Amino acid sequence: MLKFDFSFMFEPNVKGGISEEEFSKLEPTMSQLVEEVARERPAFVKVLFDRNLLESVEDLREWILNFDNFVVIGIGGSSLGAAALANALKPFDWNYLSKSERGGYLRIFFLENVDPDYTASVLDRIDLKATVFNVVSKSGSTAECLAHYQIVRGLLEVRGLKVSEHVVFTTDPKKGLLRRIAEREKIVVLDIPPELGGRFSVLSPVGLLPAMAIGVDIKALVDGAKDAYTKCVVLDVWKNPAAMMAACHYLHKIKGRRISVMMPYSNRLYTLADWFRQLWAESLGKKYSLSGEVVHEGLTPIKALGVVDQHSQLQLYNEGPDDKTITFLEVEKFDKNVLIPSIHDDEEISYLGGKRLSDLLRSELFGTERSLAFNGRPSMRVIFPAIDAYNLGQFFMYYEFTTTLMGKLLKINPFDQPGVELGKQITYSLMGRKGFEKMEFPEPVRKVVIE
Repeated sequence: MLKFDFSFMFEPNVKGGISEEEFSKLEPTMSQLVEEVARERPAFVKVLFDRNLLESVEDLREWILNFDNFVVIGIGGSSLGAAALANALKPFDWNYLSKSERGGYLRIFFLENVDPDYTASVLDRIDLKATVFNVVSKSGSTAECLAHYQIVRGLLEVRGLKVSEHVVFTTDPKKGLLRRIAEREKIVVLDIPPELGGRFSVLSPVGLLPAMAIGVDIKALVDGAKDAYTKCVVLDVWKNPAAMMAACHYLHKIKGRRISVMMPYSNRLYTLADWFRQLWAESLGKKYSLSGEVVHEGLTPIKALGVVDQHSQLQLYNEGPDDKTITFLEVEKFDKNVLIPSIHDDEEISYLGGKRLSDLLRSELFGTERSLAFNGRPSMRVIFPAIDAYNLGQFFMYYEFTTTLMGKLLKINPFDQPGVELGKQITYSLMGRKGFEKMEFPEPVRKVVIE
């Protein structure tokens, strides 16, 4: 199981940390909220116990493995979880290996941002005949997704390739454009439960299909999440990692620490911080409370990479505004290690000889953690025994549950995202979507432009 070290969230380890009295006052509320979430059984929990969803992905295994490339067409929650899994669980040179070196599994690419240079670089690199495209959009109307889908479809048709043999949709089970196209043209389609938001969907077919395509043990992924869930519903806060994370972040927010930094000490875990940023920001950043009061609530997520960002951000964290909590992601056992040879006798370098890179990495984490504590800046660790599918499944569940608890503490709805709708509508208007042509949107009264 993952381990969690909250020592440096508390006094007296950190001056200005959480006091015993502060935490004791919140404990009964946290236990009550854990019980509420367990009783409500959110959609991200239900998907774990829906065998049909996992089996629907497994049913495609034989077909998918006939291809050499897997391209995810999606954005935000439709792709961030899959990208985190790919980066964490596959070698950095995965896409450069031959299929035999990949054990028969597929290369993976992501068409997310509608940057023409990037999109062209992916499509120019792959053999369309050997590629399956996974178009992911629950609503079936995501503009970026539909743009990439039409580009890909156009290329397939120009090359004389049958679309239904190279495309799989992941979308709402009953409604939306993609569902209609799938039914009309007999395109393979997987379901996203209607009540499941994209940022909570990594353990559904949204994340499971890409993971299976690259050889991730998706059963272990789901098992890890299930085992984490059993700890998430424990009423004793001191034995419940999700409740502890929510309580600590909430109490530090009251102290003015509204920025949540996630800092993996592992390149492989860096994309987890991207997944966390969407989950934390989109779920908790809300204008209105559940009662309709204007609250402008939320905590701002920041990603950093240890040790790289010790040389770019740590000065700010240590001596700048005291408005942050830091979460370190630590790895106990790396798949590989590298010995630093003893070459020079000069004292400035000789101390490194005979050590391993993992020793240096852990020492840097320790030093960063202790320097923050010295300066009265709180931090915590999430400790991975190893980077594998089981532990990634745990991580996703713990953070989804923590986010839900935070929503209850902040008295907002963590499952909607009304703040992104206006930007979408303006885009629709500019691009000429029917029904949005005459939309009025804010223009600057006074323009300030320098050329």
